[in-house]
Amino acid sequence: ATALYRSWVRTTVERAVTARLAPVELWTTPAVGHPYFAELMTDYDLRVRPQGDGDLGRRMERALRLALEEASFAILIGSDCPLMDGDYLEAACARLQDGMEMVIGPAEDGGYVLLGARRCETALFRDMPWGSERVLAHTRKRLLALGCRWAELDALWDIDTAEDLRRWEALAGQAAVREMSMQAADNRK
Repeated sequence: ATALYRSWVRTTVERAVTARLAPVELWTTPAVGHPYFAELMTDYDLRVRPQGDGDLGRRMERALRLALEEASFAILIGSDCPLMDGDYLEAACARLQDGMEMVIGPAEDGGYVLLGARRCETALFRDMPWGSERVLAHTRKRLLALGCRWAELDALWDIDTAEDLRRWEALAGQAAVREMSMQAADNRK
């Protein structure tokens, strides 16, 4: 499980960094000083920051609030969405640059894989049914109540269940086969 987690984190960081859209920060819990995070800092020249205490909502709110102290907008992403790529991140940035106050990358399971914002709204993070299929619906209702203008990207899937993991394994296997085929074709040239 640890090897999978590390692989997903590294892939997510690499995609965010290579997209070259903005500075990338890695918000971790609990140990900012863990050797793995130090390795990522060195490999990708990124800043590692502690998520702090509290439930997922409080930690996300803190990260967003602090990021917005240094930038006109910020985007929060998790490391469990294998299809999120640079184009997806670029689309989120474009929505915010075009004047949207928020952008959401919905998850197929009713949550979200990305939240971008120009301002931090506490209501989006408190008393949420985190980990349930109701998160996205609650977020939309709260955005409406706040009078926020937001955009939504295409829905992606994230890895929360054993079924999601099997889906990822099948996708990863297909990608590995494609990579091997391309390498074999290159070797024949």
